Amino acid sequence: MNPNITSNNGTSPIRINSQRLWDSLMELAKIGATPKGGVCRLALTELDKEGRDLVSRWARESGMTVTIDKIGNGFLRRPGRNNDLPPVMTGSHIDTQPTGGKFDGNYGVLAGLEVVRTLNDHNIETEAPIEVAWWTNEEGSRFVPVMMGSGVFAKAFTLEHAYAAKDTEGKGVKEELERIGYIGTEEPGDHPIGSYFETHIEQGPVLEDNDVTIGVVTGVLGIRWFDCTVTGMEAHAGPTPMGLRRDALQASSRIMQEVVASALRHAPHGRGTVGMVRVHPNSRNVIPGAVTFTIDLRNSSDTLVDQMTAEVKAFAQKVSQETGCSIEIVPTSSYPAQSFSPDCINAVERAATALGYSHMPAVSGAGHDAVYMARLAPAGMIFIPCKDGISHNEIEDAKPEHITAGCNVLLHAMLEKAGIAQA
Repeated sequence: MNPNITSNNGTSPIRINSQRLWDSLMELAKIGATPKGGVCRLALTELDKEGRDLVSRWARESGMTVTIDKIGNGFLRRPGRNNDLPPVMTGSHIDTQPTGGKFDGNYGVLAGLEVVRTLNDHNIETEAPIEVAWWTNEEGSRFVPVMMGSGVFAKAFTLEHAYAAKDTEGKGVKEELERIGYIGTEEPGDHPIGSYFETHIEQGPVLEDNDVTIGVVTGVLGIRWFDCTVTGMEAHAGPTPMGLRRDALQASSRIMQEVVASALRHAPHGRGTVGMVRVHPNSRNVIPGAVTFTIDLRNSSDTLVDQMTAEVKAFAQKVSQETGCSIEIVPTSSYPAQSFSPDCINAVERAATALGYSHMPAVSGAGHDAVYMARLAPAGMIFIPCKDGISHNEIEDAKPEHITAGCNVLLHAMLEKAGIAQA
């Protein structure tokens, strides 16, 4: 860490204004507040517009310029001494799930704003510009695909594809962006990035379980989704002997157990989940003739996810031979694993160490906008604990001291990359 980045007493690293950050989070959370203490602020609604307006106002009051691109991503810029350098960027999203919490996404945006406010407080000029981004429709709860704004920015899919997405009422992305006044003129992706950091609640229980304050995120798990259909023969539950049955549910249950077993074999980052099950005919006294269920496999590398996939498919073939049931496993979605930049990972770790925070390596099991940014520039993430690992829930919660810690780490990691302008 740069020894010049110290507080006014000259001995300890500068720190953010904890109360100001917390108050900003609570103020933004009033927009779309739910009775249970959460937030419902779906992408491109009037409430989303109010949230964008508020954050934009705060940015301008902090001396930042605001640029909007054609998919509605916002870039809040604090100039550096050398504005020809690509900006050091941080960000996340301010749209929420229908029963979302106060911190998911919102924390990453407002932590970036607090970094700028703190630099202003200490009259620190950076060599490179600092930017804070909000990305459109990260959650995907109103429009699909998820991580829409950052995906268009990274050319993972086209602007036209995103514009064509419609919600359940038939309203399209482009017209909704126009309606709320957040369809800009800048082409998505025509915006340089020197490096990118994203601060986020963990959305899982690992940090809390280990009593650790900072997760130094090394990457995001690869994901494979499948639909599995097992077809047997429905028959009467009474007259049909066990040995003469083709029970689709019993065959399915064996495959479901293998999904979990494969994840356990490929620890520590293996994940195997069956989340949806449909049974036909779903009658109390009929042997199930057909079962369809989802398979969700995740791990830290594509190689490991592919190994898990191969194991599950081989096991399913064995079950088919033993039971006489036909089994079809069809891929539905695939997201590659994404490793983060060693330079950004090390910057986060150095900041946590210098600030005296306990920290540990972490991986993200969920997707984030940083996944797409890592395709364009060196990127890293900072995790903090959330209570009981709960997110995408109105009771989502985080301790103020952890909120503060993550933002302090972000401040110093960004300063390391942006540099202090020398007199």
